Amino acid sequence: MKTFAEKVISFNKQLSFNGTLPEGIRIMNPFKEDKKVNAIASAFYRKYYDDDSRRHIILGINPGRFGGGITGIPFTDPKRLIEKCGIPFHGELKHEPSSAFIYEMIDAFGGPQKFYGKIYINSICPLGFTSINNKGKEVNYNYYDSKELTAAVYGFITESIQKQIRLGVYTDTAFCFGTGKNEKFLRELNEEKKYFGKIIALEHPRFIMQYKAKEKEKYIGKYLQTLKQG
Repeated sequence: MKTFAEKVISFNKQLSFNGTLPEGIRIMNPFKEDKKVNAIASAFYRKYYDDDSRRHIILGINPGRFGGGITGIPFTDPKRLIEKCGIPFHGELKHEPSSAFIYEMIDAFGGPQKFYGKIYINSICPLGFTSINNKGKEVNYNYYDSKELTAAVYGFITESIQKQIRLGVYTDTAFCFGTGKNEKFLRELNEEKKYFGKIIALEHPRFIMQYKAKEKEKYIGKYLQTLKQG
């Protein structure tokens, strides 16, 4: 029987979007674009998920350019990968504010071993997107930022959630990062598909770091209380 780790590694390796995206939108698939990502992510999952225990799932939005888009591990940028997980990374040490918050919260939870022993994090859309802004700079783009993109990846999203449930996650409760559009989309999807008994939403780490940084400790406390009750 495959461990949770081996199931996630297989899931990551088969991730592929073959549909047509709206003009100007690029999909990020680090597992196909960078040979070292599969090795990095595999080392992470074998370190923390090498068992057959079930976990509760947290669903974010989609990977960002400086976190999961580089490491293949949701909400884990290269700095946190090295410093907090003890896994080597050879390349530019990008910083993602969401990752900084998540690992502060994980430390307060009891550390990565304890946290990942209970929680599996991924995203509603497990591959991320970018676009070029009016200054000619590549920026993150969310699956819900245009109706056209949401429609284009809808089938990919539903298939990916179903596959992640089969990894061995509890279906009584799913946690959602984002109390706005991400929560709305997931609640409507869950109403239709009946994936989970209930959805509990938490403020997105990026929102906290960008707009509520002075209240960070309060949000860490809220995360701990919420996730431990799950």
